[in-house]
Amino acid sequence: MAPKEFKVLTPEMRDFFMENGYVVVPQALLPDYAEEFTKDVWTRLGYDPNDESTWAKDRIHMAWHHAVEARKMAPKAWDAICDLLGGEERITETSAKWRDNIILNLGAEEWRERFLQPKELDNWHIDGDFFRHYLDSPEQALLVIPLFSDVLPNGGATYISPDGLDLAVRWLAAHPEGTWPASGGGMRFADLVPQCERFVELTGKKGDVVLLHPLMLHSASKNHIRRPRLITNPPVSVREPFRFDRADPDEFSLVELKTLKALGKDRFEFKITGEREHCKAPRLPMQQQLLEEELERLVEEAKKKGAKPNTVHLGPEGEGERTHLVPCGNQALETPSNLARLVSAV
Repeated sequence: MAPKEFKVLTPEMRDFFMENGYVVVPQALLPDYAEEFTKDVWTRLGYDPNDESTWAKDRIHMAWHHAVEARKMAPKAWDAICDLLGGEERITETSAKWRDNIILNLGAEEWRERFLQPKELDNWHIDGDFFRHYLDSPEQALLVIPLFSDVLPNGGATYISPDGLDLAVRWLAAHPEGTWPASGGGMRFADLVPQCERFVELTGKKGDVVLLHPLMLHSASKNHIRRPRLITNPPVSVREPFRFDRADPDEFSLVELKTLKALGKDRFEFKITGEREHCKAPRLPMQQQLLEEELERLVEEAKKKGAKPNTVHLGPEGEGERTHLVPCGNQALETPSNLARLVSAV
C-alpha cells in the first residue's frame, strides 16, 4: 500500500476503512479554526440563535468568506487524506484549502416527533454535480466532512450506506460510458438505496473529521432535536484518474484498494468509453445569491461596530465591486478580481 509509511492511519483505522468505506479522525480540526470559521454564522444567516422562529430554512449551504490551508487548520486530517490517496504528490493543489461555506442543519417543528427510516430520506446521492462520473474519476477523490459542532443522534447527521458504496462501484464498473449526475439527467444513485441494508448515522464531536470513499452513498437527515449542526464538505481531487491495474500492488492507494474489494478483485483493468466532461453545476446561481445576501448582512453589522466586514470578497475598506461567481471546470472562479480565489464544490 502506498504510501509505505502512514502518518495518521493506524492498522486498525485502515482495516476499518477497508471494511466500511470511511474512517473518523478524532479531534483533527484545531479549536481556534473551528471557532473562527463559525463566529459570524448567525450574522451571515440573519437568524437569531436564541429564537427558533427566525430559522426560516431547516438546511442551508452557506457561501464562503475565508480560506485556510487544510494542513494548517486540520493537520492530522490532511495527513490522513494523504494516507488514503497514496501520498500528497497525487493530490491537486486546489484541494489544499478549506473554506467556511458552512452547511447547517437546523431542523423544523414538523420533525420534532416525526421520525424517518434511513431508506425514507430524500437526499441520497454521490457527490460531484459538475462532471461525468466514471469508476476512476479524479475530480471527487474523497468525501470529507469536518464537524464544526457536536453532531448528536437525531440531530441532522449525515447518513451513509456502506453497502450502497459497493453497489455504486459495481454499477460504474459495468458502465464505462459513465454517467452525468442525476441533476443533469444521469444515473440516480438514490435508486440503489432500496437494495441497501447497512446505514450509519455519522454523529461525532466538534473537531472530528470524517473521511469517506468518494462513491459513498449518503444523505442529509432531519434534525429532530433542533440543536444546530454545522459541518463543511471540502472537495479533494487527485491529479490522475484512479488506477485499479497497477503493476506493483504496493502502489495502490487505500481508496483504490477499497474499490477493488467492492468488485471482489485484486486487479481490474478499467478504460472509459466516453469523454471526461465537465458541466455547469446547477448550484452556482443559488451560491451567488447566498453570497450577495451574506455580504449585505456582514456590511450592515460592520457599520454598526465601526469595523471592516469579515470577508475576503470586498475591498480593504469593505467597499468596491462584489465578487461574481462563474463556472470553471470542477470549481468556480471569481470575477472581476484576478480569478485567484476558489469556491468549493458543495
